[in-house]
Amino acid sequence: MPTEKLIINFIISGFNVFILSRYIYLLYHKRISPSLAMWVFFSLAVGISMFTYFADGDYNISDNMLNFADLILVVGVAIAILIWGDPTTRFNRFDLGCLVAVLLIIIYWAISNNHLVTNFSVQSIMVISYFPVVKRMINQQKNTEAFSIWIALFITPFISLIVNKGMLADLYAYRAILCTGIFLVLMLRIEILKKRSIKAA
Repeated sequence: MPTEKLIINFIISGFNVFILSRYIYLLYHKRISPSLAMWVFFSLAVGISMFTYFADGDYNISDNMLNFADLILVVGVAIAILIWGDPTTRFNRFDLGCLVAVLLIIIYWAISNNHLVTNFSVQSIMVISYFPVVKRMINQQKNTEAFSIWIALFITPFISLIVNKGMLADLYAYRAILCTGIFLVLMLRIEILKKRSIKAA
C-alpha cells in the first residue's frame, strides 16, 4: 500500500476512533440524547453499502476505508446508545415508519441482487437515517447532538476522497459530506434560535 494511502487511512480511522470515544463519553455523562433509530439505520445501511461495494468490483478495505471505519463506528454508537441512552433515544412511531422504508430497500437488495443499484438505494437509507433525529430536534427545538462529533463526521469524508477507489466509494463520501453539512446547519440554527429566545425572555 502506498505511504500516502496508508497515512490517509490512518487519519480516517483516527477520526472515527475520536468520534466513537466522544459519543460514548457524552452518552455516559448524559450530555447528549441521540436517536437510536438513526444509528440502527446507519448500521444496516453502512453494512450493505460495504458489501455491495466489494461485490461491484475488485476492491479491498483500503480502497474505501471510510465505509469500513464507519461500520465499526455506527455499530459502536448504536450499542452505546442501547447501554447508556436515556428513554428519549428509543424508537417511536415515526422511527418505525422509517424502519419500514429501510426494510423495503433491504428486501429489494435481497431479491434483485443488483449490487450497483442497491448501493445507490442504500445511500437513500443513509438519508432516511437522519429523519428521526431531525424530526425530534425540530419538534423540541433542542440540539441533542454534539458539534465536535458532527464536525469530525463532516471533515472525514473530505479526507477519504483523496484515496478512495471507485465511483461507489466517492458516492459514499459525497453523500456523507452533504448530509452532515446540512445537519450541522440545522444544529447551528437551533442553537441560534435558542440563544435568541433566552435573550428575549
